[in-house]
Amino acid sequence: MTHGLPDSQSKDRHVGDTKKKIYEYLIEGATSGLSDEALYTYIVGRVSKANSKRIARAGFLALSDPTLTDRNVLNTIYALAIKHRLADSSAEEAEETAEERPRKPKASGAKASNSKAASLPLPDKKPKKS
Repeated sequence: MTHGLPDSQSKDRHVGDTKKKIYEYLIEGATSGLSDEALYTYIVGRVSKANSKRIARAGFLALSDPTLTDRNVLNTIYALAIKHRLADSSAEEAEETAEERPRKPKASGAKASNSKAASLPLPDKKPKKS
């Protein structure tokens, strides 16, 4: 049984060919009993442009398909979509952290504080009016 894109998706916005292919193979693989790494390998083996972000998006698109009613297939797709969504966001966070790391200060006579707390200047005290 072939599943098309959900009606709301096909009418409201354009879905790219790559996402459409991933969507179809995702449903096909999950329906045939594949899950997790086997399903991921199945999709990547058939769609060369497949990556975690595209698989996650196609998975969430598949979850909105009203014709897809098999609980096991939906659970499999959900698990794969969440796994790849989290993998994608973890990779982005790692990149951001690497970019934000401060450079080591040059060796100077004074030793830097080991405190992890933020160092903010104290506001100037204004005399109280009486």
